[in-house]
Amino acid sequence: MKAAIIQSNYLPWKGYFDIIHDVDVFVFLEDVQYTKQDWRNRNRIKTPHGPKWIIVPVTGGIHQKIFDVKIDYSSNWIEKQKRQIEHSYCKAHYYENYKKELLDIFIKNFDSLSELNIFAIKKISKILGIETKFSKSTDLNVDGTKDDKLIGICQKIGANSYMSGPAAKNYIKIDKFSNANIELEFKDYSGYPEYPQLWNGFEHSVSIIDLIFNCGDKAPNYIWGWRNGKQ
Repeated sequence: MKAAIIQSNYLPWKGYFDIIHDVDVFVFLEDVQYTKQDWRNRNRIKTPHGPKWIIVPVTGGIHQKIFDVKIDYSSNWIEKQKRQIEHSYCKAHYYENYKKELLDIFIKNFDSLSELNIFAIKKISKILGIETKFSKSTDLNVDGTKDDKLIGICQKIGANSYMSGPAAKNYIKIDKFSNANIELEFKDYSGYPEYPQLWNGFEHSVSIIDLIFNCGDKAPNYIWGWRNGKQ
């Protein structure tokens, strides 16, 4: 069984969902330290003026676990962000088809950033036809840090294969996974084809909502289907 263990991000890019699609179990790593200026509470969309950030305001400092981070609802960021998304994508080919389903993530006030992110990721995974099983590290109660924690989670859920993002090649201890009889695989993000996208130029590193609004039910072809000749 293959697993991936990654922090929840806000409306992640297509590569995040490529990993989810490729594994049997995807574990949200939420009992680790929250990092600011990262993808946990923000992402980018393509606007008429180029890529712009969409941000979820949060409370508290950096010395929090991800699952402890609360959303700051004191400002009208939800309405502002919905207008920003509508202005950027109202002319997209599939905007009307998916706007209600995607913008529904803003209907409920979530207690924590994790809850919002996980809700949105599961909803988008369903739109993309992904059938991967989801779990949370907070439900598994595995101690340890860094590689030891990842290995412990794999062992707890019975995974003998672990998929990581390519950046982890710089710090992950390959021998630890080998000694634990866990096969280690690094996702390759190269080769993604361009798709019909609004505004000038093309941007790969934007939220998945860009791909869905522009390509609709053909979106999976530009994430994983292209490897099998589907586009």
